[in-house]
Amino acid sequence: MTRPHRGAGLPGSSVVPQALPHSGMGHHASLPPGERLRVLLVEDDEGDAFLVGELLAETNSMIDLLVATSLSEARQRVMGVDCVLLDLGLPDAQGLDGLRRALEMASGAAVCVLTGRSDEHLGIVAVAEGAQDYLVKGEVDGVLLTRALRYAVERKRADENARRLREVELRQAESARLERGLLPQPLMTTDQVAVHTFYRPGRHAALIGGDFYDVVQTRPDRVDLIVGDVCGHGADEAALGVELRVAWRALILAGVPDDEVLPALEQVLMSERRLQEIFATVATTRLYLDANRATVRLAGHPPPLLLSGGKVAPVPAGGGRLLGVRPRRPVAFDLEFDTDDWSLLMYTDGLIEGRVGTGDERLDVPGLTDLLADPAGQAVPLAELPAWLVGRAEQLNGGALADDVAMLLLARGGGR
Repeated sequence: MTRPHRGAGLPGSSVVPQALPHSGMGHHASLPPGERLRVLLVEDDEGDAFLVGELLAETNSMIDLLVATSLSEARQRVMGVDCVLLDLGLPDAQGLDGLRRALEMASGAAVCVLTGRSDEHLGIVAVAEGAQDYLVKGEVDGVLLTRALRYAVERKRADENARRLREVELRQAESARLERGLLPQPLMTTDQVAVHTFYRPGRHAALIGGDFYDVVQTRPDRVDLIVGDVCGHGADEAALGVELRVAWRALILAGVPDDEVLPALEQVLMSERRLQEIFATVATTRLYLDANRATVRLAGHPPPLLLSGGKVAPVPAGGGRLLGVRPRRPVAFDLEFDTDDWSLLMYTDGLIEGRVGTGDERLDVPGLTDLLADPAGQAVPLAELPAWLVGRAEQLNGGALADDVAMLLLARGGGR
């Protein structure tokens, strides 16, 4: 194309940092209509800026062109633009330094550079630095300019989508690693009882919460179980849940006296939590197989439910105090089983905090007890019972449960 001398424009023309007045529907229209774009031209030469506007007016470009004469002025006008068309020779920015500043300033917008014929190699380097494309002044017409700008915007969007996808993949991988830590394989060899596990994370920006469980058999006649919940839903809380689970397993395997386990676990919580207000609730059960009895300890956690003789009832253990609030030893409750056919359900409060109906009433422990005592629940196989309970709780809630749900269902004999 023929360009006027630098600084010159058509007689009577004046290019100012406003939207250039063109309709995008000139008599040389040769591109199909597309999405309307906003392009910010950063160019201090009025003649060059005018020609860019004229080239876009020749085609059905659907491009709104804004002009800034310096990078500092562009910084004030970049909000909401789809592409920045940048001259590499500006009063306040030269060469690649100006490009780097423009890339930082443009954020989610595409950046194309304008170069002179003698600086074409600089355009190639600019692309390597992060620009979507480069254009050589005097060697493009309206069609090529419009196409280059649209392609640059699409490439930038594709790059942004790829970046977001990568972030999602990394977060999912992080969640998977945390879930593996939260969901251990029960360390149990006996066939006198069966343990059915369940865990459903309540997703919050692809992260999981701090619910955890574990099962450890330390002697032929003894099995220990824990279900716990760290308040919060972020990666820090999930990691703390993993630490508490691992610490509990280590304490059990080390043979620490029963009354010292939860106080030691509380010390781990208080030393590892990032905020002083972080707390945890825990329910533990020590099952003595030969004696057919168990010891239950609660630290601010909802009580386990006992299924036996066709009936369902909460274990009447004292609720205890939350771990991490004010240290105090949980009170042990001795549970005697009347038959060899029973099940013990341990769970986190995410299962019972869902609403019932349209009001503010929660499912809570009585509602969960009723679900288990319902004939429909009695007919569900034990291995499928935890998932069935979550499904029924979600039906009553009118949608997915907001919090994580962890469950351990310990069964002996027929289980009911």
